[in-house]
Amino acid sequence: MAKRADSHRRYDLDLLRYLQVLVEEESVSQAARRLKVSDAAMSRHLATLRTVFGDPILVLSGRRMMATAFASRIRDRVQNIVREADALVNDSETLNLRHLSPRFTIRANDLVVSAFGHVILMALKQECPNCSVVFAPETEEPASEALRSSQIDLYVGATDDLRPEIMRQTLFLTSFRAMVREGHPIFAQGITPQTLVEYDHISVSRKGRLYGPIDTVLQERYGLTRPIAMVVPTYHSMIETMRETDMILPLPDIVIDRLPLSKIQLEAFDFPFDLPPVTSFQAWHPRVDSDGVHRWLRDTVFQVIRRELVRFRSAPSRLSEP
Repeated sequence: MAKRADSHRRYDLDLLRYLQVLVEEESVSQAARRLKVSDAAMSRHLATLRTVFGDPILVLSGRRMMATAFASRIRDRVQNIVREADALVNDSETLNLRHLSPRFTIRANDLVVSAFGHVILMALKQECPNCSVVFAPETEEPASEALRSSQIDLYVGATDDLRPEIMRQTLFLTSFRAMVREGHPIFAQGITPQTLVEYDHISVSRKGRLYGPIDTVLQERYGLTRPIAMVVPTYHSMIETMRETDMILPLPDIVIDRLPLSKIQLEAFDFPFDLPPVTSFQAWHPRVDSDGVHRWLRDTVFQVIRRELVRFRSAPSRLSEP
């Protein structure tokens, strides 16, 4: 590890902002896009940060980068420093949230609402008791247009169909597993790409799409086609009735890990091949980027979701809950 720079070395707020965003995004290119600089410029800032702190900050883990233990440990402190500095610059007077009654409209899918909706509201109300939240469903209208026209204040999801000017912040990565009824015959056969396509599958798509990344892998690597018997609009649509069928339902691990599977007579298994993780993020229009109330909303959503993920993933597994 490089020798840490002298403790009296001076560095400006912008460098801390680069550190904040790099650690939050865990990606040089995504951090560059968020701060509207080139990838090359962000790489130079990362090199400077590594020299200043004597730590790699980001390291390769498989096919993606992740924050080092040191970077993760100082993340909250850096966020607080940048947030307080921004508050000094952007707020002409102290923001008294207890005297405000904002109504926030957040577009999010059922995965986000079911996992985080209640805790987000409770965290917001701790500082702003008179606020309210409307969770608007995903629609055919592009999120960029809804943000641009102020129909929504925040988008939380995974669509990449956003205009270049829309700002975003990565919240979490999620992988997919398969959910089936308890005692499904595929367990006795062995879970392989070949046995996987012997059973009907359910596709989750708000737009009614039959195929996705699972089908691409099956076709390109194994020359197999998954039989799609049903398409449902939300992740939770079929959970209650899965125990009555032999169909296979792919779900994000963040959904499966929160279900008491044994109580509802269901089981889950990993797909027999690697699937690319899905990146979920929050997005907003640059018009509100420096607004104090909106910045507080974004910070709260980010902190709550990260805290809940740590809490839930460190809890005992519910897969075998009696």
